[in-house]
Amino acid sequence: VMMLTHVKELIEQNAEKLIKIWPTAPIGIYSAGLKSRDMIMPIVFGGVQSVAKAIKRSETDVATPPHLRHFGWRDLILIDECHLLSPSEDTTYQYVISELKKINPHLKVIGFSATPYRLKQGMLTDEGLFTDVCYDITGIEAFNRLIAEGYLAPLIPKRTLTEIDVSNISMSGGDFNGKQLQDAVDKDEITYAAVKEIVEQGYNRRSWLIFASGVDNSEHVAAMLQSFGIPAAASHSKLSGAENDSRIAAFKRGELRALVNNNKLTTGFDHPPIDLIGMLRPTMSPGLWVQMLGRGTRPSPDTQKENCLVLDFAGNTRRLGPINDPVKPRKPGKGGPGEVPVRICDHCGVYNHAAARYCVNCGAEFKFETNLFETASEAQLLRSDLPVVEYFPVQRVLYNLHEKEGSPASIKVSYFCGFQMFNEWICLEHKGMPAKKARDWWRQRHYEEPPETTAEALQRVSELRMPSRLRVWTNKKFPEVLSYEF
Repeated sequence: VMMLTHVKELIEQNAEKLIKIWPTAPIGIYSAGLKSRDMIMPIVFGGVQSVAKAIKRSETDVATPPHLRHFGWRDLILIDECHLLSPSEDTTYQYVISELKKINPHLKVIGFSATPYRLKQGMLTDEGLFTDVCYDITGIEAFNRLIAEGYLAPLIPKRTLTEIDVSNISMSGGDFNGKQLQDAVDKDEITYAAVKEIVEQGYNRRSWLIFASGVDNSEHVAAMLQSFGIPAAASHSKLSGAENDSRIAAFKRGELRALVNNNKLTTGFDHPPIDLIGMLRPTMSPGLWVQMLGRGTRPSPDTQKENCLVLDFAGNTRRLGPINDPVKPRKPGKGGPGEVPVRICDHCGVYNHAAARYCVNCGAEFKFETNLFETASEAQLLRSDLPVVEYFPVQRVLYNLHEKEGSPASIKVSYFCGFQMFNEWICLEHKGMPAKKARDWWRQRHYEEPPETTAEALQRVSELRMPSRLRVWTNKKFPEVLSYEF
């Protein structure tokens, strides 16, 4: 296996994550930036530029059999942050893939991205390397489920008193012109007002990541934060690699409360304690918008982080939509981008999804006006709300045989919690993920391995320990049991 990406920070980060869950993994790293050149290991984490140069150097090595040259036989290439690939065939990624396919014609390529679309291209599958989306966990319900299960931290995007005016900025390459954008944003009155609001709103938040509109703007915002007594630094392309690394490391150690960056930490930057994002970077790119917001979605139990406050001075939420339902770009000729699905809470000023029934921040209920049309609408009728997750003490549990024509038998488990009852089905005889979940369920409750059949399991349910509390996603048509406490 080879996992490719474009920057050394992501290579190192991905390798560390694998070692954390698989300490004896046979990995190698091939990256000039990390000063490591391991070619022969079964799993290689590589920088695409370094890998391409290594393959080019081997083209003159006619004495070595093809399957032993450079990285040899590879069954699978994984590309992290694959939205950065160009659809053009004349790219470094395409070169690496084509060369490795000369050794293994059946090589498979899988891309990973939270934003599988590009400006002026539409979905990555519309053209280029990728043909299908085989697994998507970025949609509304899937994203909200990740929040409910604790894998993501919720974002609280708040409307600010200061908002950057982009009405006179021209477009370049589908986004705002960079020079004009910095000129519009990098003004003393905007910097002062924005920093003052960040300091006031972030008084109880410990780790601030701020996105600026240009190198000079990032320096000026960092200096203004320092004048307010906030330990802060800027990170941008005009600093040396060593200096950027030093400032990022200080931020991760907690020595800096705020890090102001310009196009350095938009994709893949992993620092879970971030609990405030200051957005001074207007954009028309939903991909960039979602990637920037993603820096605040990492949960951080060690710092007791509950959510991440987003102070959107750039108006991106109103322009591009919420993180779990942004307005996605379309391929040229396929129509406009559609409506932005947001509404602002009158009580606390936080942006919410257009279909939210209650404010994610203060809980205020929204009132809806009903519109009737004589013709059918093409608009989606309802988008999911954020999950409502509640805890219930368990008084009693019943186990019953559940049979459905055409499916293996399962166990229907009914939890009685006061006047409420919640059900779940344990599918030991099914295949795939339902069977795995059933076995894990059994192991939580019994010291022996799970039985092979439902009938045998039902004979032994009296031996199972009973949970004391349930964690339940309640605002679904059928409430779902998410986890248990014993």
